[in-house]
Amino acid sequence: MRVTFTVNGREESAEGVWEGESLLYVLRERLGLPGSKNACEQGECGSCTVYLDGVPVCSCLVAAGQAEGRQVRTVEGLAEGDRLDPVQEAFVECGAVQCGFCTPGLVVQAHDLLERVERPSDAEIREALAGNLCRCTGYEKILDAVRLAAARKAPGKETVA
Repeated sequence: MRVTFTVNGREESAEGVWEGESLLYVLRERLGLPGSKNACEQGECGSCTVYLDGVPVCSCLVAAGQAEGRQVRTVEGLAEGDRLDPVQEAFVECGAVQCGFCTPGLVVQAHDLLERVERPSDAEIREALAGNLCRCTGYEKILDAVRLAAARKAPGKETVA
């Protein structure tokens, strides 16, 4: 089957997609977008989180055919050219990336949170990221990164770093 959808603002097509193939597989293996990671394949870790029509989803749980005609935005699509999104910058600056496997999903989830909540509390940040597992960082640097990105997106507020 052929699947056509918009990825990061560009129309893309994948040929020969089988019925049970995941959106994650199509993004990584057919379209060459390795940002979303393949970890649990059960929607438990969040490493494969992408936006589907503006809503964060675990792409390992979405059949590729379900993306037909829809909008997908991956972690690669958050940057504008060579300019990283403020969330991506904050993750790097705060050292919130260690092995990096969980980072793409955490960045997408944090980005979504900051699109909805200008200045989230720690509890709101923890709730938003609850579906994303990290085995390296202990989460404190991740929280620091989200706080920093929020401060930068809300000018006039104090920064954390």
